[in-house]
Amino acid sequence: MTLIDKRLPSGGYLDRSQTLKFTFDGRQLSGLKGDTLASALLANGVTLVGRSFKYHRPRGILSAGAEEPNALVTVGTGGRREPNLPATTIELMAGLDAASQNNWPSLRFDLQSVNGLFGPLLASGFYYKTFMGPTRSAWRFYEHFIRKAAGLGKASMEPDPDFYDARDDFTDVAVVGSGSAGLCAARAAAEAGARVLLIEQDFEIGGRLLSDPAAAAWLNTIRAELATMSNVRVMTRTAAFGQYDGNTLALIEDANPIVEGAARVARKTFTLLHTKSIVFATGAIERPLVFSNNDRPGVMLSSAIRTYVNRYAVLPGKEVVIAAVDDHAYLTAFDLVSNGARVTIADARQSATPQLVAKARRLGADVHLETGIAAAKGKLGVRAAVLEGKKGRVEVACDLVGMSAGWSPVLHLTSHQGVKPVYRPDIDAFVPGQLSESQFVAGAVAGSATIRAAVAEGCRVGRAAAAIAGWHGKVCEAPALELEEIDGLIAAYTPAFGLHKAFVDLQMDVTLDDIQLAQREGYQSVEHLKRYTTLGMGTDQGKTSNVNALKAMAKLRGLPVPATGTTTFRPPYTPVSIGAVAGGAIGHHFRPFRLTPMHDWHVANGAEMLEVGLWMRPWFFQASGTEVNAAYVNEMRHVRSAAGLMDISTLGKIEIQGPDAAAFLDRVYANGFASLKVGRARYGVMLRDDGIVFDDGTTTRLDQDRFFMTTSTGKAADVLSWLEFLLDTAWPDLRVSVSSVTDEWAGMSVAGPESRKILAAAFPDIDVSNEALPHMGLAEGTFCGSSLRIMRLSYSGERAYEIYVGASNGEAAWLHVLEVGAQYRLKPYGVEALGALRIEKGHVAGPEIDGRTTLADLGMARMVAKRATYVGEVLSRRDAFRAADRQRLVGLKCSESGKRLRGGAILFAPGDLLEGHGRGRVTSVTYSPELDCYIGLALLAADVMGDEVIAVYPMKSETVRAKVVSPAFLDSAGERMHG
Repeated sequence: MTLIDKRLPSGGYLDRSQTLKFTFDGRQLSGLKGDTLASALLANGVTLVGRSFKYHRPRGILSAGAEEPNALVTVGTGGRREPNLPATTIELMAGLDAASQNNWPSLRFDLQSVNGLFGPLLASGFYYKTFMGPTRSAWRFYEHFIRKAAGLGKASMEPDPDFYDARDDFTDVAVVGSGSAGLCAARAAAEAGARVLLIEQDFEIGGRLLSDPAAAAWLNTIRAELATMSNVRVMTRTAAFGQYDGNTLALIEDANPIVEGAARVARKTFTLLHTKSIVFATGAIERPLVFSNNDRPGVMLSSAIRTYVNRYAVLPGKEVVIAAVDDHAYLTAFDLVSNGARVTIADARQSATPQLVAKARRLGADVHLETGIAAAKGKLGVRAAVLEGKKGRVEVACDLVGMSAGWSPVLHLTSHQGVKPVYRPDIDAFVPGQLSESQFVAGAVAGSATIRAAVAEGCRVGRAAAAIAGWHGKVCEAPALELEEIDGLIAAYTPAFGLHKAFVDLQMDVTLDDIQLAQREGYQSVEHLKRYTTLGMGTDQGKTSNVNALKAMAKLRGLPVPATGTTTFRPPYTPVSIGAVAGGAIGHHFRPFRLTPMHDWHVANGAEMLEVGLWMRPWFFQASGTEVNAAYVNEMRHVRSAAGLMDISTLGKIEIQGPDAAAFLDRVYANGFASLKVGRARYGVMLRDDGIVFDDGTTTRLDQDRFFMTTSTGKAADVLSWLEFLLDTAWPDLRVSVSSVTDEWAGMSVAGPESRKILAAAFPDIDVSNEALPHMGLAEGTFCGSSLRIMRLSYSGERAYEIYVGASNGEAAWLHVLEVGAQYRLKPYGVEALGALRIEKGHVAGPEIDGRTTLADLGMARMVAKRATYVGEVLSRRDAFRAADRQRLVGLKCSESGKRLRGGAILFAPGDLLEGHGRGRVTSVTYSPELDCYIGLALLAADVMGDEVIAVYPMKSETVRAKVVSPAFLDSAGERMHG
């Protein structure tokens, strides 16, 4: 491909002393500081920049801003690779590496462009109709290919080396948009005394003024004034992508990419801006015309051409056709002719402003009234335009087509709080509806046709916005802006049907034919149209296509445009990277680890740590083995033969106090607690309202009106929230308070045959005999001057005790118990062994209490056989929960030597076809040194309880036979636990 230099010798907002080298698809090119990637590509004569989503048609640059649907590129390499960025918004920097997308093997020769030959088969809704058969499982075959073909660019799989930031900011007046209206609004509000934040997505402020050389002097004057105002801040490279309650704006700010030697800064910063009033000066987007092959490279918006000529000093074409239905397009024609282009104007209106027509002809442009564009010709670029008028069709040779179908105010942000747009026939566009008293619109977004009107509106609403914020200072008039302006007369434009390959949504390849098909098949609502055709669902969110689509559907239905309505505008206005929203909340900063008081000791003494919920817990200790499977078995053996010490500080701990505390617990737990004696503990189970098991734990009665509840580690916050909710809504009359004391207590468990001896030696002042401290008993004392609680509880089947001391004394108590217990072979053990011990005992935990099981499923129905009036009681007695084929808790023993059970395996009865969801599932698995085989807990349909089941683990293509046994694999009588 031969490159053509299309840079004009002068003009533009460029620094011609700084040449910036960059690459596109591996080819090195050069641009200037002040360029975007799009303008630099055009300056180098590159017009083919991508392929379309569905048909892989060649696409070029359509616009000059965030509305760009075609020129999506991938920027960067490795972990910095970011796909689907509009080339029109990428600020050019030295070393920029960009690549085209959605093509193979190359941009110019894309094999998937064969999709265009099957256009009739790929019409709207084709995926709903085509991939449903012939069998029920056919989708599994299609899915791989569909997913492979879907999408545009590819994200990086490498870690992102950059960092992101998030913050809150505050101001009196926020002005979104820095065109003429936004600049004047910011100036007026600041003069009134308000703190002002001016927000601009571009890296230059000025908006459409940057495209008009005659506005340069006025723009520089306003810029200079704002720079001297200490109460004005300007945020460029910042997109306001959402408006939320309380005048809150969500902003994403990109770091300046061309600051050499600067300190390391966040690549993007997410800001929640809280402001007293907002001025929306977001401007308007030019709408494209719809004609055959209107998507070819070289077909551009008229306003974009003007921007490239005047702001970036690029002449995109020499032979230009301008097709329009409004006056603004003439300004583009004037600029093109002045820079040496030959221009043909096809004006579809019966008449145009005489002065404009006369000037265009005087400059040498051919003007054809009552003439529209029917088609563009060319493949990888435009080579001719077919014009259609009163004298028939004529083909005009050209290398660039500019088009203008009117303007769509950028009202998205104003609609994020549910304000419906209003249609204005005089400008053939939707404008914002009635906003709150603290929000204002000015300029093109309000429908203003001229820059002079936008300046006046900006001054007026800036003053009003400052007044809402409490500032009423004197405001001077803005400097006069002397421009040769037009009134922007426009003829209402509606796409004409019957055209071939006439695209409405360029990014999603939605044509007029697709809209007709949707209407014929009943998808006439604009929301249904959007989803059925995917119109407006691309990264551009239909910014250039929505209004044309609405007008086309209105024409098909024979309705006025307002009657068809509009789609719902939701945040974000422009795509936002997930990293920017997350900010610094990634990895361990997303949910900071919680550490137990003994954490440092665990790490220093060889513990392999494991993330469990929000906590770091010892997984296993390397003294027991360097690999988890060997280590946990050794730790299990040691607990069962001698004694083990476990850190249980992570358990949720809740103090429940008040005259009605016992009555409250009696309603919260499915099993009764009102009769619990002081100094005793009880295992309890909570249900949700729907009768499903919520959580289990123990609660100890410390005094008549005071209880100490422990919950599972993972459900601690949920249980506390649930208790508070019940007290606030269900029983506000109960005199009860609940408080989390999880962080106040360090906890440890001593389990094993030697546990009583260890406790007696560690705390000689406390009687821990079987008579004084029986199973589920409580003993209290002191340690190092703080409270000490010892509760005899066991989830492992061994005699065990839970010890609680103040968190500040946790490590001291841990070391003391270890030192005293050394003579009884006491060793620490981790959560892997803890889980294995509870499986051997048949005690249920998180894998069984997974939000789908009932008390009966878990074999606990006897706990509540005669009770009533507890949370979940009514719905727990539904017939469906008593069905004979419902899955119940069982134990499994692996029957095949050399094989193992796996958690998540699907269970089948002998003789079943081994596919589908089976008769149950394995929930927890461990190797049992006591039984010398793999065992597990499972939920199995009661109607297939038998001697044997088949466990299938599809991920590893494993099948193993297992024997169905009691879930209590050892000491079912509890002799060890109670001894």
